[in-house]
Amino acid sequence: MIVGCPKEIKAQEHRVGLVPSSVREYVNHGHKVIMQTGAGAGINFTDQDYLEAGAEIRGSAQEIFAEADMIVKVKEPQAVECAMLREGQILFTYLHLAADPEQARGLMKSGCVAIAYETVTGRNGKGLPLLAPMSEVAGRLGTIVGSYYLQKHMGGTGRLICGVPGVMPANVLVIGGGVAGFNAARIAVGMGANVTILEKDHDRIRFLDDYFRGEATVVYSSIDFIEKNAPQMDMIIGAVLIPGASAPKLVTREMLKKMAPGTVIVDIAIDQGGCFETSKPTTHSDPVYVIDDVVHYCVANMPGAVPLSSALALNHAVLPYGLKLADKGWKEALAADPDLRNGLNICFGEIAYESVAKALGLPFNPDPVALAV
Repeated sequence: MIVGCPKEIKAQEHRVGLVPSSVREYVNHGHKVIMQTGAGAGINFTDQDYLEAGAEIRGSAQEIFAEADMIVKVKEPQAVECAMLREGQILFTYLHLAADPEQARGLMKSGCVAIAYETVTGRNGKGLPLLAPMSEVAGRLGTIVGSYYLQKHMGGTGRLICGVPGVMPANVLVIGGGVAGFNAARIAVGMGANVTILEKDHDRIRFLDDYFRGEATVVYSSIDFIEKNAPQMDMIIGAVLIPGASAPKLVTREMLKKMAPGTVIVDIAIDQGGCFETSKPTTHSDPVYVIDDVVHYCVANMPGAVPLSSALALNHAVLPYGLKLADKGWKEALAADPDLRNGLNICFGEIAYESVAKALGLPFNPDPVALAV
């Protein structure tokens, strides 16, 4: 199979779909890898590094898309990239379609086979192994950037997250105790904050309670608790995920009006539409905005701020699945691995993931593979 990796073109995105070590694995499996020139430059991998790993270099994204059987990326394809996809071509990347109807239409029009990292499941359908490494990064970054914006000159309350002797630390509320929320809470606890985690799954609540052993308060998540306690928080981190679906809006505009001026909210769920009613995607070059004196940080590709760490972690997670697709072809690979099959979002113009179809109000085809001829 010919595996192609174009340079990412989303604003402030420096990660790369294939690092040289991944290229070498594909080549050792007998596949041809073509890289767009400069694809790894954002994390200091040169074209020569890729040549030494066995890849061939192409001068443009157009050449990559025209030649490759499978496109491996990091972020969702932009409109110009959707236009270059063709029928039956495999696209393996993050998609986050529930909040992006325009992209969904572009992928459907192309006829490609779009497999989303964020809905591939772990063994027996448990966990999201290709989302987990970026959730870990985003969770940890969420607390770090949130503490930065707590500074008064950045618009925050002016409270030091860890406090000082005789002065209370910041109150941090983490909504969602999954991978992102857990990692956000770990960093917040490590920085000395007063941390509360909201979670609904009872097994997860017990895990979090056992892990933190009183260093964070774990509470069953409810709108009532959020409404009553949000005004006492210095920072609120939204980390709620429903695989493939839009994130629920758990903090309303009315709640903002009761918060202290300078409260910071960090919406890690923004890729799926965000879990604050007032959330809208921002970029690393313009990361925050203020509504009702509350600072909103809603960068849609948070791990892109640390692209070297993020790209390596992502490649390590994605590589085994990418090799299955390349070795067996997408039909056989999906048929043999139900967890990889859960990654199929769009196939030959049909939406193949039910939560995405519901979020977009479009028809759902549970067996689009039959359309492939």
